Amino acid sequence: MTRSKEARHPARRWLALIVAGLCGLIGYYGPWIPHRAVGLIVLGLDLAEYVKFLPQVAGGEIVLRRELFYLPLIAASAGSALIASRDELPRWARWLLALAAIPAALAMLPPAWSPAVLAQPEFRLQVVAIGACLALIAMIPLLQRLPDRIVLGCVALLALLAAIVPAWGFLRVLAPIESLYGHAIKPGWGFWTSLLGFGAAAVIAIAEMLRPRS
Repeated sequence: MTRSKEARHPARRWLALIVAGLCGLIGYYGPWIPHRAVGLIVLGLDLAEYVKFLPQVAGGEIVLRRELFYLPLIAASAGSALIASRDELPRWARWLLALAAIPAALAMLPPAWSPAVLAQPEFRLQVVAIGACLALIAMIPLLQRLPDRIVLGCVALLALLAAIVPAWGFLRVLAPIESLYGHAIKPGWGFWTSLLGFGAAAVIAIAEMLRPRS
């Protein structure tokens, strides 16, 4: 009786998931609003700060929580911590994922931040998100007790939210942004790469979660 390839190489089940999530994160750091002038390019990373200056959002015409645009960073940080808890992965890969989760969480810090700035109500929610992600990293030894299905389910939910919610928010404010730019705007490659990358990660995680275990 021969063992399956998945049984011989259990770490491979996580490889496609990690690659898909990395593609989604690359897209998040890519241009969502493209433009010939570099100063008018807006990255996915910039949108949480950018949208609060739109008159339609500031005036309440469009109700949108700007923190939703941090979901890709939350998914990247928390997802990395969850996957880093898997004993199937080599030790170096687990350490790399755990270390990568830290800058992903800290990327949610506001520009020119200080303790006084972080104490302001405007930034309270993202400070809580940063703290939760960092706490999850510290809990990696405890997360090792979780079954793969629970970890995959959490990763799938995080990836799904990271794919859909920021894209939905961006499309809601696209018309006001087009008014500011004075012409129609097609979402840049960063938008599509983030949407497809995190979407693929969610599909992969769900498929692995539902796969029968021998």
